[in-house]
Amino acid sequence: MASAADERETNAGNDSSRRPELVGVGVIVVRGDKVLFGLRRGAHGGGTWSFPGGHVDEGESAEACALRELEEETGLRAVSRRRVGESEDVFPDGLHYRTIFVRVDWAGGNPAVREPEACARWSWFRWDDAPEPLFLPVASLRAKGFPA
Repeated sequence: MASAADERETNAGNDSSRRPELVGVGVIVVRGDKVLFGLRRGAHGGGTWSFPGGHVDEGESAEACALRELEEETGLRAVSRRRVGESEDVFPDGLHYRTIFVRVDWAGGNPAVREPEACARWSWFRWDDAPEPLFLPVASLRAKGFPA
């Protein structure tokens, strides 16, 4: 009889048993010693804290996606964009995401909730005092020891 670990390993190698990988971007907005987090709403990660971000459009770079999503979700603009990490996560509903994290420096202004169906509020927190619970990709990045 196969163990649960053996079954997981077998299923992980069987492409037909997994949904296709989706690519998202998380935007780590740094202002001094704080990072911007939003309280998510909706079915995917509702009630968890995450960075601004979203799906990469076809032909779009992660860095361009980061700036686009940041403005769409918060109205903020940023400078000094750079990739700083990645995570691969499978959510309880079976969605498989590769998340590319792009760090940017805050260029001024206050974040606004521009997509109220997706985010309840934006708040600044120190990375070492991040709010809980964290959205799965953010928790994965943190578990890897990433400092903002």
